[in-house]
Parts: sequence; structure tokens; C-alpha cells
Amino acid sequence: MTEIVVGFDGSAAARTAALWAAKEAASRHCELLLVHVIRGPVPELVYTPLSTPLPMAVTEESVRAHAENELTNLAAECVRLSPGLGTTTRVEYGHPADVLDDLARDAEMLVVGSSGRSGVNRALLGSTAADLAGHHKRPIVVVREAKASEGPVVVGVDGSDTSAAAIDFAFGFAERHDRDLIAVHAWSDMPVEALAPLEDWGYNWDQVRTESEAVIARCVAGHQETYPDVRVKHHVSFHGPAQALLEVADDAGLLVVGSHGRGVVRRALLGSVSHAVLYHAPCPVAVVRRKS
Repeated sequence: MTEIVVGFDGSAAARTAALWAAKEAASRHCELLLVHVIRGPVPELVYTPLSTPLPMAVTEESVRAHAENELTNLAAECVRLSPGLGTTTRVEYGHPADVLDDLARDAEMLVVGSSGRSGVNRALLGSTAADLAGHHKRPIVVVREAKASEGPVVVGVDGSDTSAAAIDFAFGFAERHDRDLIAVHAWSDMPVEALAPLEDWGYNWDQVRTESEAVIARCVAGHQETYPDVRVKHHVSFHGPAQALLEVADDAGLLVVGSHGRGVVRRALLGSVSHAVLYHAPCPVAVVRRKS
């Protein structure tokens, strides 16, 4: 049975991610696995501040019971949102990124919130989300705490094999949720300011746009045959790839990027474009790796 795995830590962002995943699981007719990872070991005894009338012990059993109760309530909420959805809950111990990476290695996708309760956040991206986006081999979706938009699906197109995997993911999502798709191609990896001298040299921008349109058309052609009901718009940008994607993502329901395109800058195993949009996109972001 295929499933979508969700990392949950009790935070508002993780709850939003779980509800997003519930809708996606229902659209794919697959199961939902909700996982709460407890960073161990739990101290044998911890007391609340002295201002509390009676100190309350926090034991491993009480922490686990609290996590299981949160998951039970969340699973019920997911089923109310998507009646008939099959849900399973698990409480595990260890490093959240490692546990989730292992549990989701054969999943349809892994879904996490953009930040959590750990207190270790990197700007707008939590450490667990950043770690998983850098090395998880299956598609991973990072969901912002704000309510997801019902807007179009935005996908980056650069002609690479990784781009092809991202495009297929984006088309599938757009078809299941009846969304338009915006295919974005950035003509250059350089910032637009660096291209200014080309104007003085009489560069033919109309030809550049025509060639870029042809790249998009070639990359989406086969996917449009598979998903004929998806309405596709082309967007050619003279900005760098990350900025090109972000400039059309304000009202997007999902932004899809391939992890490793043509960019030469790398953040560990996470491509520079993926890295930038994960930190700055206002909508859920799906990072899709090339199919091996």
C-alpha cells in the first residue's frame, strides 16, 4: 500500500503540513502515515518552575503518551477533512530527519512543515526541513504555516532530466487538484543586472524569448499528452532561475523544483535554486529528484 509520510512535532506549521498531506493522500488514493519523532533520551524526572503549585513529573512514558494523543487527534482531523482516508500513527525516537528519511524511503512523498518547535530555525526554514530537502531521495514537500492557496502549480523548466521529473510531478498534482500549471524558464543563470551590457551590443531579445518558449514547449509536450486536461501557461524570465520562480509564486498553490538542475552552485546535495525557493517561497514547495 502506497503512503504519504508526514513529520509532526505538535507545531502549527506541522499541523498545516499534515492537513495539506491529507488532501494530497486522498487525491492519490493512498494511506497517510503521521509520525512524531521524540528526540531521546528523555530525562527521568523534570520539574516545572517553582511557581507551579505542584511539580509535575515529565517521564518518557508521559512524553510518549502526549505525542500519541496529539497524533490521534490529528489523525481524526485529517479524516474529517478527507472522509475515508486511511491513517496510521507512529511515535519514534531519534533524530527527526534520520527517522523520517528512513520511514519515507519508499513513500509517495514526505511532507513536513517549514519550521517546528525545535528552536533551531534557519531563517524561515526549520532545520529538519532543510536537512531532509538536502538528501531525501523521494519527493519532499515543505508546507508553510499560512493557509495554502488554491492557485496554480508553478514548475521550473530547464531541459535537464531533473527538470523532467519535476514537470511530471507538477502535472500530476495539477490534474488531481484541477489547477492551472505555469512552466517557468529562466534564460540565464546570471542576475538580470549582469545582462545589461548585452543591450548595448544589440542583443536580439525577441530571438531569446522565442528560443526559451521553444525550450518550454519541448519540455512539457510529452507531459501534456499524458495530462491533456491541464491548462499550461509559459513564463519566460530574464532573471536568474530562483527569482524567476519566486516572481510568479505569490498566488501559487505549489511550487515544484528539481533538486539539481544546470546551476553550478551547490548547498550540500541541495541545488542552489531549490535552496533559494525553499527559504523564500510563500507557498508549499515540492523538491523532486531525478528518477534513477
